[in-house]
Amino acid sequence: MTESLTALPDSAPLVVRTVRIADPGPLLALLPDTPDTTAWVRRGDAREWWGEQTHNAVVRDEVEQPGSGVLCFGSFGFADDPGDSVLIVPEVVVGRRGSTTWLTTIGVGSISSSRTLRPTEAPCAPSDVAFSDGALSGATWETVVAEAVRRINDGHLEKVVLARDLVATAGGEIDVRWPLRRLAESYPMCWTFHVDGLFGATPEMLVRRERGLVTSRVLAGTIRRTGADARDLALAATLARSSKDLEEHEYAVRSVADALAPHCSSMNVPEAPFVLHLPNVMHLATDVAGVVHDAADPAGTSLDLAEALHPSAAVGGTPTDVATALIGEIEGMERGRYAGPVGWMDATGDGEWGLALRSAELDGSTVRLFAGCGIVADSDPAAELAEAQAKFVPVRDSLSGMS
Repeated sequence: MTESLTALPDSAPLVVRTVRIADPGPLLALLPDTPDTTAWVRRGDAREWWGEQTHNAVVRDEVEQPGSGVLCFGSFGFADDPGDSVLIVPEVVVGRRGSTTWLTTIGVGSISSSRTLRPTEAPCAPSDVAFSDGALSGATWETVVAEAVRRINDGHLEKVVLARDLVATAGGEIDVRWPLRRLAESYPMCWTFHVDGLFGATPEMLVRRERGLVTSRVLAGTIRRTGADARDLALAATLARSSKDLEEHEYAVRSVADALAPHCSSMNVPEAPFVLHLPNVMHLATDVAGVVHDAADPAGTSLDLAEALHPSAAVGGTPTDVATALIGEIEGMERGRYAGPVGWMDATGDGEWGLALRSAELDGSTVRLFAGCGIVADSDPAAELAEAQAKFVPVRDSLSGMS
């Protein structure tokens, strides 16, 4: 839970204090109904900018846990477009890890002497929500998928991830705290996030760095759940044996392992994936782990690792440069920050960066939802459209007025 800090003047250092506090209950209930103020930087400048802020910061951290002390939240564009990327220095952070809960206060030049935490007024549900196609209709998107399959079978590439959007329009301005609460309750195995209007619940951890240990969760290969336990177990077994999905998953794991290898002294890449069960879909999943060469190396932060990994085959394709070029050519929509890194980093370089999947962009009364599918040689356009529809479900249901 955070409140944002205004843009930082060059002359004033950050002043930071983290203290242990009693558990205040559900953290999302503390979120205020106020707009965020953000600092905007290019991706290539983010590391340098953050290094300057933390180098000059005056920090008193009584907790010394990953995520305590000074930290930033960020969300980056899928493509290398600085106009799509933001970093936010929060003014207030309430963190929890295991049985430890803490409060961090950050200011420019000074910080307030005390702050009282109390639940805020509950958000209201969106009203009169209507959905419509985004950039492409379902039928048109199927023709795009068919073109991608043709390019793959002609030998241009092995895999490409194509996305589509859906637009939701409400009768009034939407309070983002409503879908955030619904997502956190319905998808506890995912990471629920909100950064500068981009919100969602991602099942995919691009990279986590914690005291020298690096982990990355790779998801590729999906099947929709039916809600019947016996049927879903059979579908999970089918997914685990599917040559199409195993091929797609192998590309994604290989791209992550290859990207992390130069940064790690040792790595563990499981030989076979497991099936991750979520309420709406099941994924083939692999957790890749490694140990960084030097945890104190300023060039090996979690943000550096995220930059090395993105875009992976899970959200771009294989080969990456060919796939991302094809996305720009035929996908027919602007991704913005969809499928880009989203997460946080502290002053030591530790942090967590997920991929902004199962996500949407909020602008007043309008929400733009995103979903993507990995396309390989034997992909069926109608089946891929059905998969995309299933991936819209988390955010679509979160906008419902049902509590």
